[in-house]
Amino acid sequence: MNAFKHFRKLAFATLFLILFSALDSAAQTPTVRLPRPSQKASVMQTVGVTDITITYSRPGVKGRKIWGDAPAEAKTGTATLDDARARAKDAPIVPYGYVWRTGANEATTFTVTDEVMINGQKLAAGTYSLHTIPGKDEWTIIFNSDAGQWGSFAYDEKKDVLRVKAKPMTTPDNQEWLNFNIPTTTANSAQVVMRWEKVAVPFTVEIPNLEALMMTKIDAAVAANPTDWNIPLAVARQFSGEEKKDKAIAWADRSIKVKETYQNLAFKTQMLAAAGRKDEALALADKAIGQGKTDKADTTRFEKWLADYKAGKM
Repeated sequence: MNAFKHFRKLAFATLFLILFSALDSAAQTPTVRLPRPSQKASVMQTVGVTDITITYSRPGVKGRKIWGDAPAEAKTGTATLDDARARAKDAPIVPYGYVWRTGANEATTFTVTDEVMINGQKLAAGTYSLHTIPGKDEWTIIFNSDAGQWGSFAYDEKKDVLRVKAKPMTTPDNQEWLNFNIPTTTANSAQVVMRWEKVAVPFTVEIPNLEALMMTKIDAAVAANPTDWNIPLAVARQFSGEEKKDKAIAWADRSIKVKETYQNLAFKTQMLAAAGRKDEALALADKAIGQGKTDKADTTRFEKWLADYKAGKM
């Protein structure tokens, strides 16, 4: 009986320790969302068919010295000095020649959905932590495979995937809160600019072989949805906007092959007309209108276009 009581006491004590440990762990990891001095932000830009996303936290200048030489007693090498607890009173927030998280809190992340060129050098699709080594006249921008680290404190140079050089610029106006933006884009490129205090650092993201990439994605979409006539029709419309009439007609035919609809027949009719193939356009127009009646589609605008086309008004 005494042994049974002893067992019960031991079991109760063990259970108490487990519950206390769980409660203590929960207390150390609050789930409530609280404001931070350096708020989180992100910027996203689509270039062609590729998404570029930068997620970061925004420290403020707050009257502090941001850039400058490291203190004479600073450790050698390029390991980060970005530790407010260890920073000397008059030391710059971001010393030249040392790795910086290029933000605050967690490491800044850079995500691309396809392979890109950063200042002319290849970077595979993926998510990377973005670090920099600032300098007076030149910066090193680093894309590191460890995207989940805190700041640059655990940064490991061996995990670098790409390093590129960039030229900093001095700006006349002060940028109080660190900011990444994408002010300039073309059909296949974007300029990313990091700004803080009176320094701006640009770099270029370029999508190589945009049309080949687009066609790869189109082929994959068509293969995955072989009975969807909308996909080849959407591609046909894309090529019509690029003034590639032959390609637009060919993709309209692929849509029609999947299923004849008022939409793809009417579209092909208008593409034939634009290509100067009037007899073919007029022959297909009647079929498009007939299909429209079957589909219970509103053919009013198409019929008006057809009347103007037959009258030579377009």
